[in-house]
Amino acid sequence: MEKRCFARSTDSDFSWPQIRILRELQIMPDVVVLGFPRSTFVHIARLVLTHKQVPYTFRDLEPEMGSATHLALHPFNRVPILQHGDFTLYETSAIAAYVDEAFDGPALQPKEVRARARMNQWISALNSYYYPYMIYHVSHERRVFPELGIASDEKVVAHALPKIEVGLQLLERELGHGKEYLLGSDLTLADFYILPSTYGFGLTKEGQGMYPKYPAFCRWRERMEAHPTVRKFRAALPPHAPIEHARQWAVSHRPKY
Repeated sequence: MEKRCFARSTDSDFSWPQIRILRELQIMPDVVVLGFPRSTFVHIARLVLTHKQVPYTFRDLEPEMGSATHLALHPFNRVPILQHGDFTLYETSAIAAYVDEAFDGPALQPKEVRARARMNQWISALNSYYYPYMIYHVSHERRVFPELGIASDEKVVAHALPKIEVGLQLLERELGHGKEYLLGSDLTLADFYILPSTYGFGLTKEGQGMYPKYPAFCRWRERMEAHPTVRKFRAALPPHAPIEHARQWAVSHRPKY
């Protein structure tokens, strides 16, 4: 639950129906996540909210992407966006840290300074290397564009594959400690950052061909997919559908080689 201050009172001050209503009001969702359903970074935000057991609603911006309404919420034309009461926040790293610190539930950021630095290193690596090559290059070319009738650019895929191999080799080496999660025994934001990109790439033929070479990484994926948070998150997703506004991506920011 959100960390709030309430006037002190006891259940004896109210009748049972009043108590029930008050309790329902206290847990009523006032958190909204805005984005489009298949966004990798929206998935990160929703995984963190789910793990923290924060009630929230999802607003699908697909019909509004790039509109004045969207840009008023996120001036850089991206998602996710979080609204919590009268507070609006964009950028996934800001949202994830805010949710972890503003709400009760298991902490996802280590207190120890070096462990926290290692977590932030993984987050930065995801933003700079894993997402750009796994999703922006390969997943878009193999899944997003073909679903819209746009042919894959094989040069884009070929450029990304050696860089993805480097990332998978690093994951395999770092998971060699034999523990459950990237930083060891404790689940952190790092795991929830890496999961959506590696999941998306795993749906491509390239990912399916590469992954068996990295058994420690595959075991981590299996543990993550079996985690109650991930299972609950996946169950809440809508049926798979094309990303209609991605037609603009093929013109506006598709890699060219």
